[in-house]
Amino acid sequence: MLDGRVVIVTGGGRGIGRSHCLELADHGATVVVNDLGVGLDGESAESPREDPAQEVVARIEELGGKAVADAGSVTDWSGVGALVERTVEQFGRLDAVVNNAGILRDRTITSLTEQDWDLVLDVHLKGTFALTKHACDYWRREHKQGRPVAGRIVNTTSGTGLAGNVGQANYGAAKAGIANLTLTSAMEGSRYGVTANCVSPVAATRMTQTVGVSASGGGWDPLDPANSSPVVAWLCSARSGWLTGRILRVDGNTVHPVAPWSVLPGHTAAGGERLDATELDNGLRIALGTFPAGIPGLRG
Repeated sequence: MLDGRVVIVTGGGRGIGRSHCLELADHGATVVVNDLGVGLDGESAESPREDPAQEVVARIEELGGKAVADAGSVTDWSGVGALVERTVEQFGRLDAVVNNAGILRDRTITSLTEQDWDLVLDVHLKGTFALTKHACDYWRREHKQGRPVAGRIVNTTSGTGLAGNVGQANYGAAKAGIANLTLTSAMEGSRYGVTANCVSPVAATRMTQTVGVSASGGGWDPLDPANSSPVVAWLCSARSGWLTGRILRVDGNTVHPVAPWSVLPGHTAAGGERLDATELDNGLRIALGTFPAGIPGLRG
């Protein structure tokens, strides 16, 4: 399905990213495994001898696939641009990017520092945009030069980004931003043969362990990080060109399309013109369903 296609995966050294890299290679892709090798906080390395990106490359090569490692930071704007350039120079093309890199600085709002906020937004949101931007620049040039383009952007959001979570204001804001960035990328990329979609994996990773979610032991595991990787592989393929601007929640062996913010039936001004603040208490209670429907006098 991915023979001849070249894919960059950020945060590809561990967890979900590692699973994506192995799945992509298994379907024939050449994989650029980007991973800085830092801890969950984005700074300290878990082991000074550890090189997760190179370990994934070694595993792919052992299985007969093709991959190279990259240890750059997704927050380095010019470095990400250079990564795209090196990939094209080395392999002659770039077909897809999987934005997966992320860190955590979990604290409640009253405990969050400016650094906690900035670092998480930089890695998740700026990092996703940086690779998207430089990849799109390349694909747009290819399109303008008359060469066929089937570019694919696959972003990563989360349940926190879609619904919020206590202690994860920075992470949730970043992941919500990524979901919205996906929609705009899809609109703009359609002009030059690029699709953009977003996955929201339900999985047990190093990150979810901080909020009490861990994998079960033995047999097929609904929380295995690898469960979302087939969806990512398909999204990176030429076959998925008909789908763009969508968020897909992958829960075990089920893929759920996620609707973006939707507008529900609401309260209309009683006088037929401008809303009156004094009527909103009852009006919104009715619109939001917090009043039983049969209470007399509330709908007349």
